[in-house]
Amino acid sequence: MAARKFKVTWTMKQQEDIVFLQDLVRDRIHRSLDVKQKLFVDSGFHNLCVQAASRIVDSFRSGGKLFFFGNGGSAADAQHLAAEFTGRYSKERPALPAVALGVNPSSVTSIGNDYGFDLVFARELDALGKQGDVAVGISTSGNSRNVIRAVEVAKLKSIYTVALTGASGGMLRNIADCTLCIPSEETPRIQECHILTGHIICEIVEQMMFGDGSLRQVVS
Repeated sequence: MAARKFKVTWTMKQQEDIVFLQDLVRDRIHRSLDVKQKLFVDSGFHNLCVQAASRIVDSFRSGGKLFFFGNGGSAADAQHLAAEFTGRYSKERPALPAVALGVNPSSVTSIGNDYGFDLVFARELDALGKQGDVAVGISTSGNSRNVIRAVEVAKLKSIYTVALTGASGGMLRNIADCTLCIPSEETPRIQECHILTGHIICEIVEQMMFGDGSLRQVVS
């Protein structure tokens, strides 16, 4: 049977809606690019990325682990970034010990029920973390209580702390050892750049640990 051909006919209202939605697409891409352009020219941000990656490398070389944690979309980012280390990012290399906290529903619900939601990450980090590890807390506001409590526990255990936040840095700015602030107040734009930042840090770690000895080639 021959395939039927359908002719799509758009009403004036539908055409206007399509134009509006196309404008929305361009606007959101432009907003994302605007934030990334600010990061592109921010040498302080570049230095902090290298600093965070260097501490992760030091930890791995000393037998340490890397922890990620956050809520909602940031929880998904935590799992994504941990997987870049345990799997691979851009190089074939040995697996690296990275853990996303809060992924065991039994652990999260038992801790939340017995101790409160503020401690769901802190309790796990207290159990699994040790001196020399690195903990990365992800919070677009910088004020998520359970992320803050985990960072506080990390510091008590001499675990180096990195915070991925939004423009202000929130309370985490004054607690974490290294705070990477994305210059935006829009949660989606911040989250987009958190993944960008995590990918950059992962690539730096791979290059420092498994590169061919010439770091210059990575930016050519």
